[in-house]
Amino acid sequence: MDHKAGFVNIIGYPNVGKSTLMNALVGEKLSIITSKAQTTRHRIMGIVNGDDFQIVYSDTPGIVRNPSYKMHEFMNRYIETALLDADIVLLMTEPHLNFDNAEILEKITGSGARTIVLINKIDLSDQQHIMLEIKQWEQKMPAARVIPISALNGFNISKVFDTITEMLPESPPYFPKDELTDRSLRFFVSEIIREKIFLNYKKEIPYSVDVAVESYKEEANIDRISATIFVSRQSQKAIILGHQGRAIKKTGTEARKDIEEFVDKKVFLELVVKINKDWRDNENILKRFGYDH
Repeated sequence: MDHKAGFVNIIGYPNVGKSTLMNALVGEKLSIITSKAQTTRHRIMGIVNGDDFQIVYSDTPGIVRNPSYKMHEFMNRYIETALLDADIVLLMTEPHLNFDNAEILEKITGSGARTIVLINKIDLSDQQHIMLEIKQWEQKMPAARVIPISALNGFNISKVFDTITEMLPESPPYFPKDELTDRSLRFFVSEIIREKIFLNYKKEIPYSVDVAVESYKEEANIDRISATIFVSRQSQKAIILGHQGRAIKKTGTEARKDIEEFVDKKVFLELVVKINKDWRDNENILKRFGYDH
């Protein structure tokens, strides 16, 4: 029997809906989703299997136009890698967004990967403008297929899936057929905690924070998890903790509930906050957070 398999990598600017699309295509919440830019910091793979196909999706961080930290350089490097190993590139944009990164467009064209341009959030624009944007993209990237979608509302997602399976090269599977992702359980736990920080805190706090799972002990009836939240300054630690520890308690409770749902088991979650002012520029700490993955 013929079998198709390939790497399908999603790239685009921050906040265009890459994580929402990835989760819609995989059918599992693998990528954290908030309305804030730069929520995704890693390359996260989600694997979809059928009898005669395997699609390895990759959600990548949004393209950082002017990297300020080593962390941003790592994030942009994931995008470079995603262009190197892609069989199919899903270039994601949205109406009224000027995709002005000629270097990325050249790299996509030069990569030899088949390309689908997805114009997301079409429910936020009118038909006339969408048709105009489709035409512009067809002129800009003549070899690409252009599909208008709404990842949030599921519009045209099945068309995207059908187009991908049609474009997949013939190949045996790259991963065992029962695998859902290449990431560890610890990674998803840290991402769930980070998502709650993005949702519960304002301004620079979410961008000054990362999470390391220090220990994960599986017992018969409960999983015991200890995680450290790293911040850059004392003032940020005070905000994360909140008055009488109320803010971190709320974050911990919300994260624990989501982790319990994810692992389908009771969880005890301990959160500690530590200060390391240079963590975003410290390669050793970044590696501890998995940035060399």
